[in-house]
Amino acid sequence: MDISVNEIKEILDWMSSYGKNEAGGMTRLLYSKSWLEVQMALKEKFEQIGMETRFDEVGNLYGRLVGTEPESGTVATGSHVDTVVNGGNLDGQLGIFGGYLAVKSLLETWGRPKKNLEVISMAEEEGSRFPYVFWGSKNLFGLAKKEDVENITDSEGIKFVDAMRGCGFDFKKDTGTSMGDVKAFVELHIEQGNTLEMEGKSVGVITGIVGQKRYNITLKGEANHAGTTLMKYRKDVIQVFAEIVTDSLKKARDIGDPLVLTFGKIEVKPNTVNVVPGEALFTMDCRHTDKELLKRVTGELEEHMKQIAGKYGVEIEIDLWMDEQPVPMDEKMIGLIEGVCREKGLNYRMMHSGAGHDSQIIAPRIPTGMLFVPSIKGISHNPAERTELSDLKQGIEALKESLYELSYK
Repeated sequence: MDISVNEIKEILDWMSSYGKNEAGGMTRLLYSKSWLEVQMALKEKFEQIGMETRFDEVGNLYGRLVGTEPESGTVATGSHVDTVVNGGNLDGQLGIFGGYLAVKSLLETWGRPKKNLEVISMAEEEGSRFPYVFWGSKNLFGLAKKEDVENITDSEGIKFVDAMRGCGFDFKKDTGTSMGDVKAFVELHIEQGNTLEMEGKSVGVITGIVGQKRYNITLKGEANHAGTTLMKYRKDVIQVFAEIVTDSLKKARDIGDPLVLTFGKIEVKPNTVNVVPGEALFTMDCRHTDKELLKRVTGELEEHMKQIAGKYGVEIEIDLWMDEQPVPMDEKMIGLIEGVCREKGLNYRMMHSGAGHDSQIIAPRIPTGMLFVPSIKGISHNPAERTELSDLKQGIEALKESLYELSYK
């Protein structure tokens, strides 16, 4: 049975009502009232189609359709249920309600699968309330550490532990995996970029998730009078910054896709019109799907920045504070998903993910595949986040057929 666009819109509107705000967006933060309400509502919805449900200790929700040969393992899908502050209504939750619709349609069409089919509504990914990310997916494998969160608070001073226990959850007693019988995982997500839309494609088959290196870089020169200090005697941090940015971005463009390089923030001291700036802090974000190329390029950029600073007598401090490695999707899963898209005549393309997702935690441990649908104008983490219903339908159909291949055959 085909999944109708009306059915998609109905469940999208239903799930989006939890955390909807007056600004037109959604705010559903970890261990908040709206977070707990939607998890409990999902539990009930899963049970209505015959799924067995459970929460783990930290609040990940599992809905399992038990197969006819349950000992043969489980095929899982899902994503994170939390949002950013005033976010859109697709990031994260598409993978949950899309997984539910896929499993429901398979059950109605083919009956119970051989392997178990499971939809996981993961507790958290965004880091929007507390300074910690991937709390949900890390707890699937016992990777989250109690000491990393037991003393952190949100912006209102509420402790992580108090918020968690206030919702009826606690730290896991067993640090082992809760995914022991899972043979494959597939995540459906919005692209959060504009590649699919620009190329007129409805589905992206993901080959891997980029590695990310993020830097805080400090330049220390000499603040001086803007009128009386000759250009040749200046230690101007903005001159150094400008040369670094210009040269680095040219190098990135010369290397080409999928390398991306961003200088997203700068703070200048003393930040006034008539003083040569003597100190600057700026950020650099570099991403690529190839581990060795990313390492080589960022190493070259670091050395080049030092050379430019040295030329002008400016001190430079380079702090690499994030170093996430690229995560490839499983080759067999990529082939299976692409085969499904081709066989069903879906409008798809192969691509990588430029953003992080729960799948990057899962993929090194379980054969994993990912599917994208377009984001209109590339907008995400914003109330204007939208995808055409026809594209949502193609993405959910691709997920459904992939789950069929994995669990019924």
